[in-house]
Amino acid sequence: MKTSEQRIKIALQKSGRLTDHSLDLLARCGLMFTRSKDKLFCYGENMPVDLLLVRDDDIPGLVSDDVCDLGIAGLNVVQEKRLEMRQQGKTARFEQIYALDFGHCRLAIAAPEGADYAGPESLHDSRIATSYVATLRDFLQVHDIQAEIVYLSGAVEIAPQLGRADYICDLVSSGATLLANQLCEVQTVMESEAVIIQTSQTLSAAKQAWVNRILQRLDGVLQVRESKYVMLHAPRSALDRIVALLPGAESPTVIPLEGSDDKVAVHAVCRENVFWETLENLQGAGASSLLVLPVEKMLA
Repeated sequence: MKTSEQRIKIALQKSGRLTDHSLDLLARCGLMFTRSKDKLFCYGENMPVDLLLVRDDDIPGLVSDDVCDLGIAGLNVVQEKRLEMRQQGKTARFEQIYALDFGHCRLAIAAPEGADYAGPESLHDSRIATSYVATLRDFLQVHDIQAEIVYLSGAVEIAPQLGRADYICDLVSSGATLLANQLCEVQTVMESEAVIIQTSQTLSAAKQAWVNRILQRLDGVLQVRESKYVMLHAPRSALDRIVALLPGAESPTVIPLEGSDDKVAVHAVCRENVFWETLENLQGAGASSLLVLPVEKMLA
């Protein structure tokens, strides 16, 4: 087998809301890469992993066609491709294997401000502009709604103003774009976030071992994003009360302090946010010498 055939290829969005998060996440998993001059290919220097930066709509197809082994894309894009192929009588040859908990948004139906919307039945005999034809068609079929789908590849939000549609179906994050175009969100079609998909083709043992290692490292990075390492001194008599105040902490490490019989050192990984109020409550319970440090990665 050629060396190039042994390398894992991961398709990523080349530009957009997921790009920087995806590259940063892989870097935090230990991947060091060199980017090509056209910035569309990244060669992994310390792992047999290469990155292809492409249009987000192309990612599911590249994985389904076994051009890439893995892909990082929004669930909205993955679901659109899956439904599109199903509606064509085909089967998407990829599987969702990991949710990344960033890039949160939703595919939603929006109406002009002041429109009388009373649920999906209000969509009967209307025109709905969208880039997500397959997902919207599936939603309408599930709710037994007859409506005209108007495909637009971009600038969907201006369709009602142009008289092209009565409603739109588009991605919503903050809702600022809708407000700027005098639109109001009325119906959520699906929730979305960044996910990893993998080809349904069986990978070689060596490739699968690297995929498993990457996923393990992702666990180690993502599980501690909000975690803090807390160190403090505590009177033995107040230990139970102080431990109970540590947010999201498992069994802490308790270490005797040299030269002190009535005080111990407490070290704990807190999986929830540690606020100033938390520290003040700990101090009020008798803790001292409190130190809070970020946690970069952790393996169980």
